[in-house]
Amino acid sequence: MPYVLGIDIGSTNTAATVARRHGATWSRPEGVPLDAGSVTVPSVLHVTADGTLTVGEPAADDGARTARGFVRRVGDDVPLMLAGEPCPPQTLTAVLATWVVERVLAREGEPAEAVVLSHPAGWGRHRRELLHTALRELGLGTVTLLPRTVTVAESHAARGFPGSAAVVYALGGSSFEAALVRRNPRGTYETFGFPQGLEWIGGVDFDEALAEHVRAALGREPGGTGPRQAHVTLRGLLPECERAKRELTVGTQTDVLLTLPTGPARVPVSRVQFEDLIRPAVQATVDLLLRTVHSGQIAPAQLDGVLLAGGSTRIPLVAEMLAAALPVPVEVEPDPQLTAATGAALAACQMVSPRPRREGGTRPPAPAGGRADAPAVAPPHRPDHHRAVGSEPPPRPPVRFTPLELPKASRLALARRRGREG
Repeated sequence: MPYVLGIDIGSTNTAATVARRHGATWSRPEGVPLDAGSVTVPSVLHVTADGTLTVGEPAADDGARTARGFVRRVGDDVPLMLAGEPCPPQTLTAVLATWVVERVLAREGEPAEAVVLSHPAGWGRHRRELLHTALRELGLGTVTLLPRTVTVAESHAARGFPGSAAVVYALGGSSFEAALVRRNPRGTYETFGFPQGLEWIGGVDFDEALAEHVRAALGREPGGTGPRQAHVTLRGLLPECERAKRELTVGTQTDVLLTLPTGPARVPVSRVQFEDLIRPAVQATVDLLLRTVHSGQIAPAQLDGVLLAGGSTRIPLVAEMLAAALPVPVEVEPDPQLTAATGAALAACQMVSPRPRREGGTRPPAPAGGRADAPAVAPPHRPDHHRAVGSEPPPRPPVRFTPLELPKASRLALARRRGREG
């Protein structure tokens, strides 16, 4: 069945969604299992001792063969060292995107008709061109890049958000970004003002704050029998705190369970305690969001809503503090981890089957699964150009995606070899 693919490569996790064609309409995008049934996979690349490239957290990690956080480094002239080889961050990002495309291709049995990849809203032309070049070197020259905050807005719009101007609040695993978006005469969203971000706040930091609380409650560092045991216990502590954080989004009390050298340990944690731990960090994101709104020379009351994305936006405190700071509705989808990837797939639908523009600014129908009053997905435009505020976007070229025929050897080695030949 014909389909399109939306990909969101975050600093911590990667997600992908697929929308399928049903006659003249497209289904609502759905998440693609990427990691043991999970719809997300850690944005981590690992090279094994025999040179095989794997995606996700490795079972054993000496640090030298594993790369993390490379998306935020795109545009940095200093390469990352991976298995003794210097690797530009845009190459690593393209390698992960290639892995996702191949995995979906194997699952669907045919190539996607279009692929859209979201990127941080603050990226300029230079970073986009670097990633485009790296994607072309791996055979993905037709992938379209769109700002993450725009794809977030498109996903909310397809679910029925009727607003014209909004501010996007995207809280990832280890970063935060905010940007103003507004609907243009074509019925799609574009950014305006100055997108802003923080690279030191995210869901992982909330996990660490809870871990510090647990350490304090235990009265000592876990694994006091030696540095090696302390490291092993620490690796178990953070995942356990991440699980507790998820439970506290729906419950008011949970336990952090650990196995220490001295035996099992249990630390009770309430939602109130957890919220007190993370409140300063959440306040920093709210303050930056307000500065982003002011950068667009728009009063908060003129906004139609705050659009949330990212798994940590499930935390009730986030919506509570945003509602207190802005006098507009706060919108969050059932699975905010997929919001950006869903919007990317919706944009890909429009690339394949553009909807005609209606006279008088009337919005065309939504995709199947969306509401009738949802705005259309962005009309085609070239991925390496940003739209100037108040200007019409140029048309996107037709996209034809061909199957990948990469050798079984490491894609990373392939990318490096092509780089040397160039």
